Amino acid sequence: MNSRERWHAVNSYGSFDRPFHWELPPFPETLWRWENEGMPGDDHLEHLVGYDRFEQLPTSVVDPCPAFHREDLEYQGEYVLYRDTDGVIKKMHRHPQGPAMPQYCRYPIETRTDWQRFKKRLNPDSPARLPLWWDFLKKSCEDRDFPFGFRAGSLFGRLRNWMGIERIALSLYDDPGWVQEMVDYMVEFFMTVLKRFIFDFQFDFAVFWEDMAYKTASLISPQHFCKFLMPGYRKITALLHQAGIQIIALDCDGYAEELIPLWLDCGINFIYPMEVAAGMDVVALRQKFGRDLRMAGGIDKRVLARGDRHEIRQMILSKKPLMLEGGYVPGVDHLIPPDVSWDSFKYYHDLINQIHS
Repeated sequence: MNSRERWHAVNSYGSFDRPFHWELPPFPETLWRWENEGMPGDDHLEHLVGYDRFEQLPTSVVDPCPAFHREDLEYQGEYVLYRDTDGVIKKMHRHPQGPAMPQYCRYPIETRTDWQRFKKRLNPDSPARLPLWWDFLKKSCEDRDFPFGFRAGSLFGRLRNWMGIERIALSLYDDPGWVQEMVDYMVEFFMTVLKRFIFDFQFDFAVFWEDMAYKTASLISPQHFCKFLMPGYRKITALLHQAGIQIIALDCDGYAEELIPLWLDCGINFIYPMEVAAGMDVVALRQKFGRDLRMAGGIDKRVLARGDRHEIRQMILSKKPLMLEGGYVPGVDHLIPPDVSWDSFKYYHDLINQIHS
């Protein structure tokens, strides 16, 4: 069974030989640690671990185009003030010791005038949105043996990135017309871009990116979700269904359980990475939402970091019924941090690789 056949069999609850094997990648610092602990540095991690091949179109398909130039603006002792490719001005330690979050200082969209200027980068007809050699890519992917998909957009997460969480949260109350105007534009932008390519051949999945939750709750209320976002999601998922795309995924960190029924109602049926520290329990969620909800992730990075093999084994065994049932792709519940040793990571994957239907 090849990776594409396995992907569809797992997500349709059919017959498959083993779980589909994929997860979010490690931090660069994690790879450095693993190389120091014996991981071959001249091999592909996908080969070493035994991942299934899982590919997406370049993210530039629905990103701002052109992106902002990444630019250092000012050096302040041990810190640097810089503009990132989204146009956000951030402050960061010049020599961070491991993964670190920057301080967010200014956003490219702070006023309606900023929005009018910014959305010029959201021209759906920009030639660079598709690879230059699109016809070659189409031909090379027609007879593929791996799942191939694309980013379908973001109605809240990207606006939050461009405005800041405080500004978009207040605008939902203070200027709801502006929020609706931006969301409506994003919906039409995404749909126009998607229509350029999604009917060219059969894709296996589409992905929304929507970090709209934190550790204990969602960043947007279910009421606001239904009012501002749900109509747009339904338009986009209807278009995806017209193209024969059955697996519509959404990437959201944090505690998102209160949003799951709304996502399902919109036609989104695959959620990841299911952060355990935020209360996302894939076993409990399957019991609550049944087979309508497909999931990926849910492997607690903190357990791997502790390195207790008995604890790791018990964690994997607790999810084995889901792996055998289908509708679940096991994986670490976010990017893999550098406190996870190569030994623990290998042991965890050895356990996954021993599970067969």
